Amino acid sequence: MASTAISAQGSILQVGNGTGSAKTISGVAVGFPTILTITAHGFANGDVVALAALTGADAALLNGQSVVVQNKTTNTIAVNIDTTGKTITAGSGTATPVQWTQVKNLKAFSGFDGQASELDVSNLDSAAKEFRLGLVDNGNLQIELDYDNTDAGQLVLLAAQQGSLAKQFKLTLPDTKTASFVAYTRKFPISGGVDQVLKRTSVELRISGAIQVLEELLGESAEQPAKPPPAA
Repeated sequence: MASTAISAQGSILQVGNGTGSAKTISGVAVGFPTILTITAHGFANGDVVALAALTGADAALLNGQSVVVQNKTTNTIAVNIDTTGKTITAGSGTATPVQWTQVKNLKAFSGFDGQASELDVSNLDSAAKEFRLGLVDNGNLQIELDYDNTDAGQLVLLAAQQGSLAKQFKLTLPDTKTASFVAYTRKFPISGGVDQVLKRTSVELRISGAIQVLEELLGESAEQPAKPPPAA
């Protein structure tokens, strides 16, 4: 049987560094997911946008939220917020994208190694230990870099580590899968030795909150409706 292995070559790690120009939201289709019409937005699946200035009785469900772009078409995006039966209109709504800076010299990565906590629900009628799963701790992403103190991405990580700052991250794999998440740069060590280049080894990005795993939809036309995300 032929191998279906995917080369890791071409994987890209990006960190959020500032914001781009706000785009005007011209329509809201409530439901799950919520579909936003933003003409010629230029966003990619996995981008993070901040929503503001939407109107309607339930606009607070979206205003102030930083959401991950999913199932984009030329003029629409889907966001993973349930607005079924709610009243939300475009008003003067805007979607402001996070600007991404690539972290260069990425050598290796591993992680998304979290797990759910265990809740002991055993009682005196139990025949054996009983458990339920609690909140998921999404763990860490560990990366290795060749050191470059002029690279904008590495400088963002260093500043985040020194300032204990949470940042948006996006890891895009060669098969177009994209993982978007918030993380702290918990460790940012440097190492070197005889006949070696300087490295940032065992850099630890501590994930906070959920991970959005998406797949780029390629070759879409403006006429295509945004598709709902697959069932879990």
